[in-house]
This record gives sequence, C-alpha cells and structure tokens, in this order.
Amino acid sequence: MTAADTTHFLCTIEDGIARIALDRPERKNPLTFDSYAELRDWFRDLHYNDDIKAVVFASNGGNFSSGGDVHDIIGPLTRMNMKELLQFTRMTGDLVKAMINCGKPVIAAIDGICVGAGAIIAMASDLRIATPEAKVAFLFTRVGLAGCDMGACAILPRIIGQGRAAELLYTGRAMSADEGAAWGFHNRLVAADTLEDEARKLAQQIAAGPNFGHMITKTMLAQEWSMSIEQAIEAEAQAQAICMQTGDFERAYRAFVAKEKPVFMGD
Repeated sequence: MTAADTTHFLCTIEDGIARIALDRPERKNPLTFDSYAELRDWFRDLHYNDDIKAVVFASNGGNFSSGGDVHDIIGPLTRMNMKELLQFTRMTGDLVKAMINCGKPVIAAIDGICVGAGAIIAMASDLRIATPEAKVAFLFTRVGLAGCDMGACAILPRIIGQGRAAELLYTGRAMSADEGAAWGFHNRLVAADTLEDEARKLAQQIAAGPNFGHMITKTMLAQEWSMSIEQAIEAEAQAQAICMQTGDFERAYRAFVAKEKPVFMGD
C-alpha cells in the first residue's frame, strides 16, 4: 500500500484503488479551507493518473463529514467581502467539478453524519454505499443560506427526484438511511463493520473492468445532462466507436471465443 503525499486528508493507494478520508474524527471530519483546496487539486490531478482506477471516499471514526467547519470556515465567511465570498463559493464548486471530471469512478462509503458539504461530496460521487446509521442532510438553510450549494439543485433532483430534493433542500432535514436507499441516493445499505470491505469490493470489481471505457461512461453521464435525446444518442455512438478501437475490446472478444474471463488493461 502506498500513501499519497496529502496534508489535509488521508490517502492510501493499493492495487489501483485510492482510499481517501477526511481526518478529524473527533469533530466528525469537518472540511476546512485547506482540505477543500487540496481535495479539489487532488481530483483535478487524478484525471491524469493512470495508476488509480477507482476511488473510495471513506468515513472515519464512524462519520463521513460534518461539512464546513463552524470555526474555521463559517466564522471567517461572515467577515469576508463579496469578492472573497465568491472566490470561496467558486472554489468549493470546483471540487464538485473536479470529482465529476476526474475520469475515475468514485464510491462514497457513508457512515454516521454526512451533512452540508459532506453530503455534497457524497452526492457528487458516482456510487454510494451506506450504513443504517447514515444521516445525510443538505442543511444550508439551517445556517441562513440557500439550498443551492455546490450544484445541489442540479444534481440532487437527478438522483432522488425533484420533489424529494426540494423537501431536503428547503427544510435541511436529515434523510434517513432507509429513505436514501428507497429513493436511490444510496446504492445499498450494509452493516457498519462491513462498510469498508463492501466499498472496496465494488471498487475492485470496477477497477478490474475496462478503465478507458469507465472513463468514457463517466464523461457521458455528466455531459448528457444538457443534451437532447438525439444529441445523446449521437454522442454515445461516437463514444462507443472510440471504445471499439481499444485493446480491451479486442481482448474481450478473444476471451469470449476462448471461453475465458477477459483481463482488461485499460487501453
């Protein structure tokens, strides 16, 4: 296992899978200005890192994240001018953009508290596995702000539906684990003592697949939000034609003929 050189969050890399986690468990893993920026930069660089095939964004100490730190972020924000505030909100939005555009599947392993910006990170992940104790809340209105933070009004309705998203964003109430599973926010619920193992198994399954194809899938999932059906079909025709030129496509064919399981190389 290799530990990445990160300062404001944990990161280990093993067998093509990166495990990252916020590292302030005594305060339920809040985000700071520094951890926001470092996560943004890490996900931006991930786009160019072929050694990492999938990412598990893990919980730590029984919680995922309590969102922006009250003392390190919210307090200072009340003393900033408009230009400084816009720089901050754009920076936090850039983290979501970086996660969406990193080219690698991201799995959020959610236990306990997952609120505010922590809920946004879970939302921006491709897949979410949670424990029955997971509580997800987009609680921006609880601190006098709008629910439209870091892309929530665009992304959350696409996951759980407009009405359900509106309720959570207006009220700031917590979505229970059972609600999250029933509404499609969580892909599945697992026991807390198996959360990391289940997330890693899923990451391993994905990492063993055609990673260039996964990158194309992630790209199209993001880009097709703003396309018509006709545009999406044409875009997918072009994307699939590109994938048909890869070595993995030929490997899959040869393995099928030989009645073997294909071994993908990501090219």
